[in-house]
Amino acid sequence: MHHNKNKSARHFIFGYGSLINSISRTVTGETGAAVAVKVKGFDRHWSRISTAYGMSSVVVVANPLGACNGVLVEIDEAELSNFDIREGGYQRVLVDSSQVEFYQQSLDLSAARSEIKIWLYQADKVVNPCSSYPIAFSYLDVILSGCLEYSQEFCSDFVQLTQGWQHETLNDRLAPRYPRVQSDLNTQLLNGYIKPNSKLQQHHISVGYDRKH
Repeated sequence: MHHNKNKSARHFIFGYGSLINSISRTVTGETGAAVAVKVKGFDRHWSRISTAYGMSSVVVVANPLGACNGVLVEIDEAELSNFDIREGGYQRVLVDSSQVEFYQQSLDLSAARSEIKIWLYQADKVVNPCSSYPIAFSYLDVILSGCLEYSQEFCSDFVQLTQGWQHETLNDRLAPRYPRVQSDLNTQLLNGYIKPNSKLQQHHISVGYDRKH
């Protein structure tokens, strides 16, 4: 019974931050359709992962009781190295398909025709955001608008299933820190999700991108 070795593996990445955003994904590599899911066994936190941009990112850490929403994206095995570079500082681990729960549209993750590999980039620890590495709106906007590509429920779940909103937040829209910023987003819409969770005053939250340039 050696025919199993010839089964082609299908590779998926579970994106739980900026990879939820379809425009942001295409910056890094060629991907298939993305499907909204919840993955059990992980918690998502705001955390400093890199000092490069002066901002915190979202990370996930293993927690048997946790859950986190995001997208499942099929990729070619050859693209994995591009995503490994983008997700530097994280560790790529395998997730079992039994941990995946679909919102609406589902994928056949049975290993009948091919071996399924679901990859997730996890952190080994959480480093709380601070004034030097705050939760930056330029990054948060990209994630929230990506969530709204699916549904308002999915967007609300992102907020609810992310820990660390009590830490330092910065509206950096006039001088974005995030390199893949999308300055044409509808910030008024996004502010509705940010306002209940940010310690910032309303007049700080309402500042949008300067579209003059």
